[in-house]
Amino acid sequence: MFTNTNNIQPFESKVWLSSPTMHGTEMEYVKEAYETNWMSTVGTNISEIERVACEVIGCDYAVALSSGTAALHMAVKLAGVKPGVKVFCSDMTFDATVNPVVYEGGSPIFIDSEYDTWNMDPVALERAFKLYPDVKVVIFAHLYGVPGKIDEIRKICERYGAVIIEDAAESLGATYKGEQTGTFGKYNAISYNGNKIITGSTGGMLLTDDKAAADKVRKWSTQARENAPWYQHEELGYNYRMSNVVAGIVRGQYSYLEEHIEQKKEIYKRYREGVQGLPVQMNPFDGEKSEPNYWMSCLLIDKDAMCRQVRSEREVLYSKERGKSCPSEILEVLEQYHAEGRPIWKPMHMQPIYRMNPFITADGNGRAGTNAYISGSGSDVGADIFNRGLCLPSDNKMKPEEQDVIIDIIHRCFQ
Repeated sequence: MFTNTNNIQPFESKVWLSSPTMHGTEMEYVKEAYETNWMSTVGTNISEIERVACEVIGCDYAVALSSGTAALHMAVKLAGVKPGVKVFCSDMTFDATVNPVVYEGGSPIFIDSEYDTWNMDPVALERAFKLYPDVKVVIFAHLYGVPGKIDEIRKICERYGAVIIEDAAESLGATYKGEQTGTFGKYNAISYNGNKIITGSTGGMLLTDDKAAADKVRKWSTQARENAPWYQHEELGYNYRMSNVVAGIVRGQYSYLEEHIEQKKEIYKRYREGVQGLPVQMNPFDGEKSEPNYWMSCLLIDKDAMCRQVRSEREVLYSKERGKSCPSEILEVLEQYHAEGRPIWKPMHMQPIYRMNPFITADGNGRAGTNAYISGSGSDVGADIFNRGLCLPSDNKMKPEEQDVIIDIIHRCFQ
């Protein structure tokens, strides 16, 4: 709630963007791993969280791995990505969504976002298939815990015979038409990184309904050892299996998933109420079809309320204007008061490492191929959201009175 406080003091303890929230139960399972001496990549904690993940999410098989990135890498291998193979990927996401394609020698083609959910635009995806009809793998992410336009994306992929890899790293617990994200692709991934809705400090999970695929990942993730009396290796393997200690933390966290989601939802609702009257909007979602996990509360500033802001590759400048603001100003002021915000993910097509890759928009304002721009008067939705958006402090241990101060700071930035 906007309080219009005259004298705001910096927070004594930092208000984080999204930090781990521990409850004590986790330590019991870690202690169990220690006392039974199952400290490596085998143990009850691992088998139990795989069982629980299947039960909670609604898939048939789950394989606990060292990270969400490892899960995505295994999914990419399962999908048959090899050197030279093109893959359609969400553009506005963390680069862990995309890097595994390159690990296997594949070539990412980036699909622009849409404004309704900030996720992959089905119109742009349809257009991409017309340009590259031979593509058979699509990786799409649910940004900040908000489900994308799953029905539309699935229909397009079915029509072109493409396999879906669902990056649900940020959306554990979010639902689309009553079903959990992480169940809509052939191969799917979630993350237990330190800032996620539940955590193991690290770790991830591959999810699938394909037993053969799950068995293959169990083998690959333990250095692809064959069933022989000695260490026999007939294909490339990886050290990707989750440890029983990390699994103990995850096991203790799972019973608090719904509680964490409710806490995050309340944070989102307080922000939404508190910024009413400002020229901004919260990160959107389709309330009729989906329920986010509200992992991250984000703000998008109206175009005509943006002060001048210029970003280079690593630096930013802005010019304060009365009645206007920009992400850089709000983030800078939040930092002064010991609160952590963050810019929106910088789209992949804008990253130096991927700047030469094709980028497809809904209306033709993209790159058809290496350094070849498609002419058109359209827009780059991802770049626009990156320019005008920011992630607000969304830690579920943040007190309501601390959030009131943050809302007050946002109001002041527009004065």
